[in-house]
Amino acid sequence: MEADVYDGRGAPDSTIWDIFKARPDAGQIGAVNKYIWTASLQVLDFLPVESVDPFTGVITTGFGTPPGGGTAYRATILVSDPALDARSLNVSLQTRSGPASASAVHAVEDAILTRARQLRAVDSKI
Repeated sequence: MEADVYDGRGAPDSTIWDIFKARPDAGQIGAVNKYIWTASLQVLDFLPVESVDPFTGVITTGFGTPPGGGTAYRATILVSDPALDARSLNVSLQTRSGPASASAVHAVEDAILTRARQLRAVDSKI
């Protein structure tokens, strides 16, 4: 257990009763939303994952071609907030010849957010 933190006046800032306080949302991994995080990995499962950091919210992938597609993409995903909200997600897509179109990025973001909402709906039924 963590040692008491003192405020300089001799009284601890935390007590044993702090264990009964509200706990953080179970829908979070580190400082990111677990549903958006998981949905990002599921939607972009055709891309090889190069690195993940759930504490900063960054997922980077290598190049991969979507099923039925002809263009190879790579992605960097930033999940910046614990809320299940569009502002919590930032997707950057690149092709081998440069940045992907805005419509492609928007389509991927929509797919991730839709899947995240589906995952949350399944969890809320349990």
